[in-house]
Amino acid sequence: MIETGKNIVFVGSFVPRKCGIATFTADLVSSITASVSDGFDPTVIAMQSGPELHYNKPVGFTIQKERENDYIYAADYVNFSSAHAICLQHEFGLFGGPAGAYINLFLERVNKPVITTLHTVLENAPSEYFRSLNDVCQASQSVVVMNKRGIRMLRDIYGVPAAKIKLIPHGIPDLPFAGSDYYKHKLGIGRRKIILTFGLLCRHKGIEVMLRALPSIVKSDPSVLYIVLGATHPEVLRREGRRYKLKLEKLVTELKLDKNVVFHNRFVDDRQLFEFLGAADIYVTPYLNKEQLTSGTLAFAVGAGKAVVSTPYWAAEELLADGRGKLVNFGDSEELSAAILQILNNETLFFSMKTRAYSYGRSMTWPKIGRSYWKLFTAHKLAVVVPSAAQRNLYPGKTPAASRFALPCRKLLKNADLPQMHRSA
Repeated sequence: MIETGKNIVFVGSFVPRKCGIATFTADLVSSITASVSDGFDPTVIAMQSGPELHYNKPVGFTIQKERENDYIYAADYVNFSSAHAICLQHEFGLFGGPAGAYINLFLERVNKPVITTLHTVLENAPSEYFRSLNDVCQASQSVVVMNKRGIRMLRDIYGVPAAKIKLIPHGIPDLPFAGSDYYKHKLGIGRRKIILTFGLLCRHKGIEVMLRALPSIVKSDPSVLYIVLGATHPEVLRREGRRYKLKLEKLVTELKLDKNVVFHNRFVDDRQLFEFLGAADIYVTPYLNKEQLTSGTLAFAVGAGKAVVSTPYWAAEELLADGRGKLVNFGDSEELSAAILQILNNETLFFSMKTRAYSYGRSMTWPKIGRSYWKLFTAHKLAVVVPSAAQRNLYPGKTPAASRFALPCRKLLKNADLPQMHRSA
């Protein structure tokens, strides 16, 4: 008899790593746990990059990004387990090899059904990126994208069958639709008008565009305070240090905005993030590149019922359609300042944008997204693959019935030496 999906292995980054996919994976696991009364038993295989982190349950295994054998060991780890399926979080930079191709070593070897969530899909992909993503899609039973454009791109560019593609939006917290005064008081901001940008800092975020838009906004309303919430992205910090942050701070001084800009250079937890979102009057994403298919930060802002101004990258075009926000051209500080002033000076427009955004966000709350993923897991006929007798001989006394996760045997591996296994406590 084939069982419905219960034991799901999630592959991706995971908290306490500080990146968007780590937060997404943790929120997804939590939302499914909260939505399913019983029968959900998650295990996470966490991607490591740089210094090792200490993980707690549900992390059971880790992969060093640039260590090819780790991907093979992880596949054997899953194969000799009671897992019913794998939920892979895919982002090119998360995995080692050209265009993140090492993850395909795992996918080629694993013998469980794979459901892959794509966090990036490239329209004009270089050949190695096209091949890498195409291999991932072919190895997956279902491929999840977070907006309608992703469906079209996978179908028309990558040739993925429409029946394999599933649309599940980025999850958001279920926050109340509340005024900003309470949160401003809590943060000690007073009654200042707050413009907010949050997320890990890197150059494509376009913060300098917003800074150059600010002088004319401040001239109209000197109470305006622009808060940039988020630390420098860890990968950027390793590669170039704090150069981008220092460049932004220098620009603030040159524009004489020291009283109107605050950098909160830290990675905030959900509670702190909700407080800053609650205090914000306008949320801004002045990103520089159109090829961004998902944005957790923008989804959060829409779900919190914020008035949003953004450049028209792919995620923003869909999230902010039908009056849920305002789009301005890439790199155009004058248009950005004009859009923000229009919203600040028109209460009817301000309230309309907020209510439209909040109403749309109700379809993307994490409890609903968790149930959508659970429905997808259980829609597949997910069976435990029982090892053959020959395979069981390689694991004396360690069949899946006796041990939920048996470590891969040296005889199964192509390489003679077995490196450290990176198992979490």
